[in-house]
Amino acid sequence: MDRFVKNFIAMSIVYLAAASVLGVLMLWKPLFLGYRFVHSHLMLLGWVSMMIYGVGYHILPRFAGRLIKSRAMGELHFWLSNVGLVGMLLFYVLMQEFGGSLYLGLTAAFGLMEAFSIFLFFYNMMTTVFGKEEAQPH
Repeated sequence: MDRFVKNFIAMSIVYLAAASVLGVLMLWKPLFLGYRFVHSHLMLLGWVSMMIYGVGYHILPRFAGRLIKSRAMGELHFWLSNVGLVGMLLFYVLMQEFGGSLYLGLTAAFGLMEAFSIFLFFYNMMTTVFGKEEAQPH
């Protein structure tokens, strides 16, 4: 199994744990309900998406009987998706606590990084599964 595939799966489990702790905190102290955005993004972009990426990178090329289009793009996707998610949530919390257009802009910038990483997965998987030529190992 490729290193970045294992990393996606490991981070998925880390995000599940973090989201679960935040969920319990939101139940325990209603003050934390203001962080529903963080909780939902840890669950959906963290736990669910990272697990789908890891399993998808491992399984889809095998189902298609092909090599993955680009392992390097998979590595880049791993880093961009994790930095994008953590940055977006960090600056969202800072924006909630302190306000300001700087934090809003940084939240949006890291959100765009996250969106770009999703495009990398889309491209890498579509060209792997539906590409015309056999991909070269990287």
